[in-house]
Amino acid sequence: MPSLTVLATLLCVFCISAGQILFKKAALALPADAHTMDWVLNGWLIASLALYGATTLGWIWILRHAPLHLAYPFMGLAFLIVPTLAWMFLGEPLHWRTLAGGALIMAGVALASTS
Repeated sequence: MPSLTVLATLLCVFCISAGQILFKKAALALPADAHTMDWVLNGWLIASLALYGATTLGWIWILRHAPLHLAYPFMGLAFLIVPTLAWMFLGEPLHWRTLAGGALIMAGVALASTS
């Protein structure tokens, strides 16, 4: 894949991962007995949906410029990025098994993305 497409794909994966963190923040911000307006006025939820929408448009651009069999393996990186962001911003634990699994996924992405 061309360098610009690889960079755009990595950005897309990072934005999808950041969106997951925003979805978690949205869930934490909802009261136990949430009503419709609690969902509608949830800033975290609005931000996550906006990010997901923009990222979807970016993903469509990527698929226009790269075959799916080369682009899609990069999505596996989210399995490492999301737990790392959750550890950094939400204080969730980051276990060695997650890092080891992430290293295996990164190796798989490297293998699958070569022509």
